[in-house]
Amino acid sequence: MANARKTLRSNKPLSERLVIDASHVAAIHTYLALSAFGAALVLGCALHYTKIVKNGVAGYPQEWFPSVSATIGDWYPERNIFQILIAMTSGPRFALVFLQYFLTRSEHTSLPGLVFTAGVVRTLSCGGWVYITSSDDHDVHDVLMVLYILCNVPWMIGGIACSNGKARARRRLVATLFFASIIPMVYFFMQHKVYRVPGAYTRYSFFEWSLILFDILFDSVAEMDFKAANLQVALGSSLKGRDSIPAPPALLRGDGSISKVDLKQAGVPVSTEPAPLTNGAPAETDRPSLRTRLARLELLAEWRPVASFTSDVYLSYIFWSIFTSLLPTLFYFSVWELGISGQELALLALLSPLLLGIVPLRAWARTQRGRVTLHALSLTGIGAYALGKPLHRLGAVTFANVIMFIGWAAGWVDDRDGYQGVIMGLGLILSSLSKLGNHSNNPVWPMVNAESGGYNKTGLVLAICALIELSTRPPIPLVSPTKTERTPKEEANLLPSTNNWLPASLALGSLIFSLHCLLSDSGTVIAWSWSGYENGRPRGPLPHLYGSLTLVAQAIGLLLPTILPIATVTHPLWFLYGSASAYTMYCYRDWYGFAGGLNVAIFLMSIIPSVTRQAASYAKVGRTYFMVSLTVIILYLANVWTVAYAFVPGGAYLRERSDLVLAAQFAALAPAFGWTSKAASRFPASLTLTSSIGGYVRTLLALLSLSSVLVSLYKWPAIGPTPYKPGTRIFNAGIWTVHFGIDNVGHDSQRRITDVIRDMQLDVVGLLETDLHRTVYGNRDLTRVAIEELGYYVDLGPGPNMHTWGAALLSKFPIISSHHHLLPSPHGELAPAIEAVLDIYGTEVTVVVSHNGQEEDPLDRELQSRELARIMAQSHPRPVVFLGYVVTKPGASRPAPYDILVNDGRVHDIDPHDWDRWCEYVLYRGLYRTAYARVSRGIVTDTELQIGQFVLPKHGHGVTNETEEARMLRSWKEDLPEDHWFPMEYYGGPDEGGVNGHYYHVFNTPLYYRLPEGAVV
Repeated sequence: MANARKTLRSNKPLSERLVIDASHVAAIHTYLALSAFGAALVLGCALHYTKIVKNGVAGYPQEWFPSVSATIGDWYPERNIFQILIAMTSGPRFALVFLQYFLTRSEHTSLPGLVFTAGVVRTLSCGGWVYITSSDDHDVHDVLMVLYILCNVPWMIGGIACSNGKARARRRLVATLFFASIIPMVYFFMQHKVYRVPGAYTRYSFFEWSLILFDILFDSVAEMDFKAANLQVALGSSLKGRDSIPAPPALLRGDGSISKVDLKQAGVPVSTEPAPLTNGAPAETDRPSLRTRLARLELLAEWRPVASFTSDVYLSYIFWSIFTSLLPTLFYFSVWELGISGQELALLALLSPLLLGIVPLRAWARTQRGRVTLHALSLTGIGAYALGKPLHRLGAVTFANVIMFIGWAAGWVDDRDGYQGVIMGLGLILSSLSKLGNHSNNPVWPMVNAESGGYNKTGLVLAICALIELSTRPPIPLVSPTKTERTPKEEANLLPSTNNWLPASLALGSLIFSLHCLLSDSGTVIAWSWSGYENGRPRGPLPHLYGSLTLVAQAIGLLLPTILPIATVTHPLWFLYGSASAYTMYCYRDWYGFAGGLNVAIFLMSIIPSVTRQAASYAKVGRTYFMVSLTVIILYLANVWTVAYAFVPGGAYLRERSDLVLAAQFAALAPAFGWTSKAASRFPASLTLTSSIGGYVRTLLALLSLSSVLVSLYKWPAIGPTPYKPGTRIFNAGIWTVHFGIDNVGHDSQRRITDVIRDMQLDVVGLLETDLHRTVYGNRDLTRVAIEELGYYVDLGPGPNMHTWGAALLSKFPIISSHHHLLPSPHGELAPAIEAVLDIYGTEVTVVVSHNGQEEDPLDRELQSRELARIMAQSHPRPVVFLGYVVTKPGASRPAPYDILVNDGRVHDIDPHDWDRWCEYVLYRGLYRTAYARVSRGIVTDTELQIGQFVLPKHGHGVTNETEEARMLRSWKEDLPEDHWFPMEYYGGPDEGGVNGHYYHVFNTPLYYRLPEGAVV
């Protein structure tokens, strides 16, 4: 095989060809790259030092070292010199990528091809972010930068795996330093962006430059590889003749010739007749050549496992997307009925695996044709977005779940190597990542469309591509180990059994529910622990900023069973670790509670392969997976009843008892662990994934983790929120009951809500019925679009483990402190309230957002009103704005809430002459109210938006006159400065004007008020 990597000599004399050592290519690349960045840094510091160290927070001397982007992209001439040198670097870089692939390619693994692809994309994206600076197009620059960093993961990890000896050790060291530098870099970036700490960007810049240096040093190691292989590059005219083309090493004889027998065994058709030659070249009838066809065959064999793995992961993503869309689609009807509507019977779709008890159906579902057919039919759940009526969408999603669960249960039956379990976990992480990047909405859900942030058509096209790959996949599995790779003991453990099928079913059902309930959105475990603000800072992590950590924890959990013995994650001690983590998540708040949630994520993800394999080892497939689905349904109902107990029979037994549901989840998981030596002996020693599949899994987990962090950084606010009318001391405050973020036609309403908030220039917004981190609401965050696109501080109110319908506060002003209250509710549903102190133009103002109980429970409403009045009175003489859902008539006497709130709370009604109210009220104290508007709901919800406009007295002054006469000095808007006007576009009725169905109603105009005489503002 000495000739395996040599090209047969041509007839051209050696003197006419240029031969250079490949190591020189790597060296040239290193020197050019270092020169480009070094020259830019030196010139930038020499010519524009104070300009390139300045940022949005501070300048020199607090900031004294420039960032990479400011150095290379903002000023002449350093930008131009850098771009010229980087352009010169591109040739050696592409050559380096090609040469590394040539040196490491092998017919036994596809890893070099993966590294090669990552290297090419990495190089192209580098050119993108270098020549399209943040000043040119911020979004394009950031996307290309993110793509570059993503490609570094397979490039570096794959490069380490493909090298040996000293080169591998050096690459491992540099790569470790590279990835380790990301952690402090992200920390200082957050200090700069979120907390706006002067000097933090300088520290961030040091680590940013470190990444550049380590990146270049990693590529420089190729010089060692090329020298060790004595690799040379020959430049000259094309070699002549068929024999001048190098054959793949595995098909070369000792003399460099190719055997026809070898070609036939490789699947290449070979003619027994001699091929006619013309001037030493193949005749037209012989094209494509045998070598060309052989190369194509090898390329297919090399990339097909990657394509199969990718298709399986994406189909798993589709599974989770359709599965998690069922409950929000059916719960739309329950929300409008405020009780059992009948559509809840759609849950029975999950019981469809019972049909696998029919032997012919089970046999067909396990075939390739059956799998493709079932996957194709289940896509009706994705295509349901195109149906206009909620009932039609529910029918399509229900049908999709019937079909899909049959197909996935049939796949789990064959999960004897843990592959299906791993794919199931990867699909869940991908689904959660897609929600993190899409304002907490899965982009292929039927409840979203193009107007509400959906990418349904794109999702369908990709699903069809995955199905085409699955349908054309060779019959012999490319992703499963052969039977001979298992030990006899493992084979015995995988034999069908009829014992203990029930515990295994309960465990798998509980696991599926737990994954959906806690990990189908990266912000759910954060919502469980969130408690508000203190001293101007969040007490714990915010979901939209730190959700990526949940995804990283999930990836770590799924990684464990691929690198550790199964006995580790099926040991009783591991179960105790998971239980302790759940206890911490439930009982503690802020960072401690979140830490417990992260460990729950690691625990649940780590046991997916072992739990799915245990359920797959029992012969009675129909009853096994029927019980799996029944367990999921029972836990769904129990979870909902903890908060919806007032609307279901028997709900009182689970009222506010999430602890019981959580305990039941883990109790059902307990049989999946080896509590006895006999039980432990039935578990396989480890997952029997092939080495290539294990590599794919680890690479994808790394990519998903890095992607989640980069998505969070990309969405991180560049500057803090600012009020709509800075310098005027005017702010607008509104209250809106938004009906769980589901509009009147069953679509997500985030964007419609955000449009009205933006048009009305609301600086402070109270949103009610917003606790969506539950399975029935899709585990969503209703505030995500507003805070990411408009810029708001956010307080999410009591979390899902507090059993309320939820409240949220959005503020353009810093939140100094906040507290969450569970208002007294002895008979009815728990009522939430947020008490927050805001820094409004330098004045502390208390804002209270609350959702009181319904009219069916008068005692609850009275007690809740007394508590709210106490909270407002306690903050006297500080200014107060109350934004709440009260359920009372204006002016109603005790024990009705109105009198209690106004008199005991020492506040004023925004307009006591407005008698046409029932639920929503705006109250205030210590402020001048200058406008009041009521905006119709459109199709967003069943409740209007109420808005009050307020003016703060000048610092050191209070309200001049608080009598009703002084407060009710009405005015025409023309008599007030335009700063006080609400948008003119919202005038007109439903047929005459307005915007998207929203318009000023009741009065058909905003009401305006004059300031009393002597007011100092």
